[in-house]
Amino acid sequence: MTAFPVNEISLGIESFGPDDAPLVLLAGGTTMLSWPDALCERLAAAGRRVVRYDLRDSGESTTADPESPSYTLRDLAADAAALAGALGGGPAHLAGIGVGGMVAQVAALDHPGAFSALTLVGTRAVAPGPVDDDLPDHDPATMGRLFARPMPDWADREAVAEFAATGAEILGNDPAAARTTAARIWDRTPGTAPAVQLANQLGIVFARLDCTPRWRARLPGIGVPTLVVHGRRDRFFPVGNGEAIAREIPGARLLVLDEAATTIPAAAVGEVAEAMLTLG
Repeated sequence: MTAFPVNEISLGIESFGPDDAPLVLLAGGTTMLSWPDALCERLAAAGRRVVRYDLRDSGESTTADPESPSYTLRDLAADAAALAGALGGGPAHLAGIGVGGMVAQVAALDHPGAFSALTLVGTRAVAPGPVDDDLPDHDPATMGRLFARPMPDWADREAVAEFAATGAEILGNDPAAARTTAARIWDRTPGTAPAVQLANQLGIVFARLDCTPRWRARLPGIGVPTLVVHGRRDRFFPVGNGEAIAREIPGARLLVLDEAATTIPAAAVGEVAEAMLTLG
């Protein structure tokens, strides 16, 4: 892993595969560890240069003030385009997961020349806040259970990992995998201040961003091959959100993972990698 300078900040990146291979750029949601190691390795083994990166205020990227971010969603989209250009090799296949999927949509719209293909995983076409009437919102019972839990002691690595595991169980993800990933994120988090930990573990900083203007109406303008991946058991962004994106981007392919929730489970890595590789 290393820090890479773009747009007067640094982004934490990790690379897999040969530097001269076609680039697949994976935007974190919010940290790069949202993308499974096995998926990165599978894509690299198929002849791709895979670079996963942390969004601002997470992981090894520049941390400023997660409680009051001075940047916008469009700035995060510009980061993706600048990173793709700086890494070289021509237009990149851009992939985003969760909130990183929102970044990827705006990046493809605002910087179309930077990207040759788009993969959107477990995301939706509207920013945090009230959802459009035709889109399913977060499952209320699930949200109630998630936010009824007391916050952990952020200075206690094991407590944070256990907090992530119980959250994964509520969301329908693998608790053991979530525990391992949370511990890795904790190890990379610059400090134990609650705001910084929330930005890294839960992505709360994203809810404080300026996400205007709306971009959903612009989705028909995306002109690159697009794959939309969504878990059928996703209670955070229910599958209707992915279905809507796939309808609204011309020619997009929808891949619904019947046994998945908000993350890419180990059993689905091969299917997702194969689908991504068909885009180029």
